[in-house]
Amino acid sequence: MAGRTISPNLALDQLVQERIAAGESIVHLGFGESRLPVFGPLKERLAEGADRNAYGPVVGDPATRAAVAGYFARRRLPTDAEQVIVAPGSKPLLMALQLVAGGDTLVALPSWVTYAPQARLAGKTVLGVPIPASCGGVPDPAALRETIRAARVLGHDPKILVLTSPDNPTGTYAPDDLVRELCAIAEEEDLLIVSDEIYRDILHTPGTDLLSPAEVAPRRTVVITGLSKSLALGGWRIGAARFPAGPAGERLRADVASVASEIWSTLAGPMQAVAGYAFAEPPEVRERLAADAALHGAVAAAVHRIMVDAGATCRPPTGAFYVYPDFAPLRGPLAEQGVTDGASLQRHLLEELGVAVLSGHHFGDRPEALRFRAATSMLYGATPAEQRATQQAADPLAVPHVADALTRLEQALAKLPR
Repeated sequence: MAGRTISPNLALDQLVQERIAAGESIVHLGFGESRLPVFGPLKERLAEGADRNAYGPVVGDPATRAAVAGYFARRRLPTDAEQVIVAPGSKPLLMALQLVAGGDTLVALPSWVTYAPQARLAGKTVLGVPIPASCGGVPDPAALRETIRAARVLGHDPKILVLTSPDNPTGTYAPDDLVRELCAIAEEEDLLIVSDEIYRDILHTPGTDLLSPAEVAPRRTVVITGLSKSLALGGWRIGAARFPAGPAGERLRADVASVASEIWSTLAGPMQAVAGYAFAEPPEVRERLAADAALHGAVAAAVHRIMVDAGATCRPPTGAFYVYPDFAPLRGPLAEQGVTDGASLQRHLLEELGVAVLSGHHFGDRPEALRFRAATSMLYGATPAEQRATQQAADPLAVPHVADALTRLEQALAKLPR
């Protein structure tokens, strides 16, 4: 284990918090957390579940799994409770899949900072594939085919394809035709699809939905979800996985349950009480999800405009709470100030301009690219009271602390050389 380091997003957040505590003024866009207060009814369910101190089934109790099954069924994925495992966050489930599924792992570049390290921890070769121009979270189909072909020539065994929609870091989601094309490749090449849909309920345009790979390739797709992002429960650690129906899916679920029994035992009983309520999606939860998605979309759009006005090119965000600007148009002037790659751009923004972001190279992007992820949800406020004010505002951009942070960001980026 020599040379292992803490995840870069966690390390950056720790650094920024220390500097803010020391009195520095920093616009913190570096950590992918939904900075919103806990929804009141969730607190009530947590308190009601406080006496649930027995271990319970490794895969989760039947009522909780039934609620998760219903959640998927309402998203055009008919699901039996026996296809579900709940866990302390989606990360352990993703890691367990890497441990039990054979072959090497294909990931989009850029993609969430954890996919590749988990695969390497499981002893796999990570095969990165560039994303298409239209969106992030998924590989370009033509590049995927070529990567698979080249990997096999070199003796690798690509068997797992990780997809994310909407994605971290670009804040976009894949169109239906692209999902279908990738599923067709997975069928042809006999790939297991791991579809991370933890941001699925944060789409910026009301009434829109996305196509899950599990709808197109149901026998070879595992879907991962959780409550960390949609209901701002990152610290409560509630995740769930939906496995395919049929013998192959049953075997895979049994293997993941075996790993779970040795690592996390079960999702904590009080959290199962929360999960059963949240995944059942009563009207008040649906209303909260819709309102928060609109908030995420409004602030992400504002940050996108600031990035473009500062000289970047950037995909318009359509989901989650991220933007992923590319400052290649300013490469010449930036180079004169010693900024020549993603790492030096991240450092310059923090040290010289007081803006914390996470460089694209941490997500597997080309090191020389002048791209970074900005987590727009960090602008909602530093305290629960400020975050609640943002959440309840008719116009979140007019809330004083949000408006101030956006102004500071705009003024800071205006100092970049042109």
